[in-house]
Amino acid sequence: MPVSPIPISSPYTIAWSGPQLKMQQLPGRLIKSFSLPSSSASTTLQEIATDRKGVAKVVLKKGKTQLFRDGSPMVYSGAVDRIIGRPPPKTGDVVLVADGSEKPIGWGLYNSVSMFCVRLMQLEAEAARDPSCALDMNKLLESRIDAAIELRKNVGLPSSDTNAYRLVNSEGDRLSGLIVDVFGNLAVIASSAAWVEKYKSEIQFYISRISEINHIKWRPSVDILKEEGLELSDPGDSNPIPSLEKVKVKENGISYTISLEGQKTGFYADQRENRYFISSISEGRRVLDICCYSGGFALNAAYGGAADVIGIDTSVPALELAKENILLNNLDPRKISFSREDATEFMKDASSRHESWDLVILDPPKLAPRRKVLQSASGMYRNLNALAMQITKKGGLLMTCSCSGAMTQSGMFMRTLQGAASMAGRNITVLRQAGAACDHPIDPSYPEGAYLTNYLLRVM
Repeated sequence: MPVSPIPISSPYTIAWSGPQLKMQQLPGRLIKSFSLPSSSASTTLQEIATDRKGVAKVVLKKGKTQLFRDGSPMVYSGAVDRIIGRPPPKTGDVVLVADGSEKPIGWGLYNSVSMFCVRLMQLEAEAARDPSCALDMNKLLESRIDAAIELRKNVGLPSSDTNAYRLVNSEGDRLSGLIVDVFGNLAVIASSAAWVEKYKSEIQFYISRISEINHIKWRPSVDILKEEGLELSDPGDSNPIPSLEKVKVKENGISYTISLEGQKTGFYADQRENRYFISSISEGRRVLDICCYSGGFALNAAYGGAADVIGIDTSVPALELAKENILLNNLDPRKISFSREDATEFMKDASSRHESWDLVILDPPKLAPRRKVLQSASGMYRNLNALAMQITKKGGLLMTCSCSGAMTQSGMFMRTLQGAASMAGRNITVLRQAGAACDHPIDPSYPEGAYLTNYLLRVM
């Protein structure tokens, strides 16, 4: 005969007597001391999921759990053993992620198409400590965006001389697939995950609450979203801002006009600290900025008192911005100029003329977007750097960069530079190594988030 469950608050205990269960009433004064902790003190993801109903469970293969328990946010499909739930989860659904015994280790957002089956959002231990956001993407978004705002305030952003910065840095702010850059009173939101598109209105709402933000531009990464299973019929901006095709920002006291149709979100805020460093070592030097885009390094060199600055790039729109930025900062056009040139051809011609510069900056575009092209990309990096070394004055400085995550994570960049030095017949010494600015945090459990490498070399 089935036995009805006894509520925890019941003044009875259960005693065995043969095959029968007998109820023994406890003295009233002992009831309190025998009471279990309240359910809120022992909340788990499984209990919350049971209350919510319909939350599927993604069970990991044996031996695959620890990586994700340690915080890696991207659960790849090859790590999944089975999915429990009927009907099966759809892309964007909240799911539990569990070990082989089906015990939840965390929760995240499911994708039925992507190689990343789940983007983990919160681990079990964190949910147990504070269940307020558990299995609730709206509350989690609000909490994580508020934390991102507070972090930027703690590192002095925005400030009176810098209003261009990264507010949300994907995995680094524990919102994998979401990037938010702030340019003055404008926020540009870059989406590269299906869940970001699903929660578009919620994300825009939380960003719009920031006091200095008056405009929001949504910028989906169409090619990446295709891999996420989303075909955007109209990839254009859903909330265009005709009067803000260009915006003016400040970084370390230097003014920039940036185009909202430019590369990435419109401006490379990741190099801010490296640009500032260039301004501190440029006084009296002849400076060459290769692949200058809108002139960030070149402008800092001019501000730092460089005797002569030249920036080269192949993009006409980028160079138009760079020339605007000369006027915007009241710089002497006789001391700073920009020219449309192919980087390789320019350096070859300069080398053939035995022309050299005291300080050369080489910041090429991403040459290794994927690991499978790393070998060919390393050859391109080697050739470009060999040419750059040849036109760096003996004893001069070369700041060389790679924004390719595959190159940075491979650890091959320094070996590539050594190969370039041998190819150029020069010797190099590393003076400084840096990455992205501090508003681009990296989660150590997701080292793939580190993509920018910046070396300052002495070239002999």
